[in-house]
Amino acid sequence: MQVHFIAIGGSAMHNLAIALSRKGFEVSGSDDEIFEPSRTRLQKQGILPVQLGWDATRIHSGLSAVILGMHARADNPELLAAKALGLAIYSYPEYLYEQSKEQIRVVIGGSHGKTTITSMLLHAVAQLQIDVDYMVGAQLEGYDCMVKLTKEAKFIILEGDEYLSSPIDRRPKFHLYKPHIALLSGIAWDHINVFPTFENYVEQFETFISLIEPNGALVYNSEDAEIQKLAAAATGLQLVPYTTPDFHPTENGTLLTYQGQQYPLQVFGAHNLQNLMGAMFVAGQMGIAAADFLNAMADFTGAGKRLQKVVAQDSFVLYKDFAHSPSKLKATTAAVKQQYPDREVVACMELHTFSSLQKAFLPQYNGAMAAADQALVYFSPEVVAHKKLPALEASEVQAGFGGNVLICTETQAVLDFITKQDWHNKVLLMMSSGNFDGIDYDALGEQLCASL
Repeated sequence: MQVHFIAIGGSAMHNLAIALSRKGFEVSGSDDEIFEPSRTRLQKQGILPVQLGWDATRIHSGLSAVILGMHARADNPELLAAKALGLAIYSYPEYLYEQSKEQIRVVIGGSHGKTTITSMLLHAVAQLQIDVDYMVGAQLEGYDCMVKLTKEAKFIILEGDEYLSSPIDRRPKFHLYKPHIALLSGIAWDHINVFPTFENYVEQFETFISLIEPNGALVYNSEDAEIQKLAAAATGLQLVPYTTPDFHPTENGTLLTYQGQQYPLQVFGAHNLQNLMGAMFVAGQMGIAAADFLNAMADFTGAGKRLQKVVAQDSFVLYKDFAHSPSKLKATTAAVKQQYPDREVVACMELHTFSSLQKAFLPQYNGAMAAADQALVYFSPEVVAHKKLPALEASEVQAGFGGNVLICTETQAVLDFITKQDWHNKVLLMMSSGNFDGIDYDALGEQLCASL
């Protein structure tokens, strides 16, 4: 099998390319820019393009498939050549489906918690020595490639993103996987550039449910009102609701109680424990007993960049988190305050995504950081301009959050706010899908610890 990747350097695309190469496919690819870590990983696998740029002569009739990444444009010369030859052209999720047709597909969807739930499942099956294939959208610790495709695994676990599939396929990715076992964690409006209204966004999840294989299972968060309504209207499926379990914080994490048994865990926060229940019920559909799953989770410390502890001393802790949407921001901030009720929580977040930097979306953040004792919001006017969005005023951002937040538009101002504080008996929470345009969290943690 010969496959060619147009835009092979993407974070998802390069993982799929490596997985197919490891499966025995002959893989080629192209891109106009390839950054780390994609470059080194592709080079190590022996499939790094010799030259950057697009070249229609790379496309030939011997290719069994051309896989098109989101970074490519609809007028890409290689894409046009593939169309002219009548080759089979797939989006990333389409080809994942092609590779998993003979497997039991487990798809984890929802506006939040997808990566965490998927990583919980992967941790459990690894502990229990169950072989599965997978695709995860984020880099997890201990993995050199976030896609695994084999001929032997009975199950494949797929993180189901609702964003678009490719420049010529405007369907959400998770519409293409047709799961046998599906999970929905919740609905909180996101991707305003693609789904202009909340109602339009909800429709994508309704469609997802309709695409579950007949007699399949839908595991869903019954505490989410929108998900509850969609599940109630579903037919021909096994419905498996879950809720936040009984738990209480401990010095090292959480003590969870389930069916009269107690299980010590290293993760904390109501949203994480809710995610854990979702993962447990999905595992149940895969034949894994609840007790076995929960015991396997004892040493799970979290998914990459999700409430990840950077440094910790007796009186100070620094966490970094990927939270950027309103629902994630609210859940993460509340979780840290619940875990450290006797400490002052200082929360800093960066508006970085397309949705978050839109004036029309800002009111969605109202009260999202209310659980913090001090709250700072950073955005870069240069990033706003680069995304070709209308300029934002600090007063507009502050109003969107409901006041009571400090607004910064320069990275140095964020650092000044942080380094001038006395960090005794405090927690610093840094939340962003970026890095505040250059903040090194490890170096910052060392600096603050040295000042104590």
